[in-house]
Amino acid sequence: MKQIDIGVVGAGPAGLAVALFLSRAGHRVEILERFETPAPVGSGLLMQPTGLTVLAALGLFDTIHALGNRIDRLHGADAVSGRTVLDVRYDAAPGGRYGLAVQRAALFNALHDAAVADGIPIRTGLNLASTVQHGGRAELRDQAARVVGDYGLVIDASGARSLLAAGSERAPRIRDLAYGAFWATLDGAGARYDPTALSQRYDKAKVMIGLLPAGRASPGDRDRVAFFWSLKIADVEAVKAAGLSRWKSVIRTYWPDCEPFLDQIGDWEQLTLARYAHRTVLPPYSGNLVFIGDSAHSTSPQLGQGANMALLDAAALSHALEMSGDIPSALAAYARARRNHVRLFQLLSLAFTPFYQSDSTAIAWIRDRLVSTIAKVPPMPGLLAAIVAGTVIEPFKSAGLTEHDWLSTSYQADGAVPESGAVRSSAQI
Repeated sequence: MKQIDIGVVGAGPAGLAVALFLSRAGHRVEILERFETPAPVGSGLLMQPTGLTVLAALGLFDTIHALGNRIDRLHGADAVSGRTVLDVRYDAAPGGRYGLAVQRAALFNALHDAAVADGIPIRTGLNLASTVQHGGRAELRDQAARVVGDYGLVIDASGARSLLAAGSERAPRIRDLAYGAFWATLDGAGARYDPTALSQRYDKAKVMIGLLPAGRASPGDRDRVAFFWSLKIADVEAVKAAGLSRWKSVIRTYWPDCEPFLDQIGDWEQLTLARYAHRTVLPPYSGNLVFIGDSAHSTSPQLGQGANMALLDAAALSHALEMSGDIPSALAAYARARRNHVRLFQLLSLAFTPFYQSDSTAIAWIRDRLVSTIAKVPPMPGLLAAIVAGTVIEPFKSAGLTEHDWLSTSYQADGAVPESGAVRSSAQI
């Protein structure tokens, strides 16, 4: 396709990744960000083979690998009995896949530094609220209705609370989820935890505590651990009113090994409250405005797919624009490319979430007694591994990608890896 003027709204992983892809494809791209200084939001996340393959196509595999921490399994136990109720191992499926836990700051820095190195303009301090489409172009306007830019294509990567989506004719269907979580990034020195696992403790489905060894934010930093505590959003103020000491004592009762992490928390301000929603925009475009990442679709975090799905969206949109003759055809192709993968994982998220975040004692009983047993019976271990990896439906070809060759990657303790083998199938970038 001929060169397009593109405005990317949002400097999160989705926005930065799509800007890199499209700038390198020869388009004129600028990023427009709400904050005066672009920065990551949140604590840690688990990069799956899907997202890592996208980063490899951007030439960032080695960078993120040197900062992250390899995860080989997801393990959860009942906090009262100690019974294992979740044990998903990546090696239950063939191919050598694994996860990589990273701090959000590490992912942001890798993508942001690449965008700066590529000379992509980033405009900040812009509160964008709407688009006005005319003659095959789209004007971006701020909350005072001032025109901020005029583009051949606007890509909304501004997240789950997108004002552009809310004000468009494709207004999203949103279902706010009852449960959220407190998150913190803490020092793991002297603490007992499994460095190769996302570890969780449960009391029925009302309590979920997690530890994710998340690596370093930048080279030379100490390794950190993402700590999270699941709770109902409606209970947040009551929990705070009861006091930090009471909250800590509850966690100690469930999981004494968390003591070194709790000792580092002296104020509620050290905790980030994450709210979650099931959100869908169908189709994920309107005229010359297209939605990617959480502005197009979001779910609960139970399957850890948010950032990975956003990166796949970025690759798929870039591929669709490369392979199509005009913008309407490209946006329709992008929607088709991501439709089945997104719908499946939204469905799986809706199905799995009540087993870990709900008021149902019966569902938790089924999880602990029946589901945990069935999960050990072939072919379920391999299927669960593919679900966690994001590959239960093959997502790469439709995004113009070839999956990274995991067996060729020699992961070493210091995080060093050889050059990535993943490339875009249509044209190496």
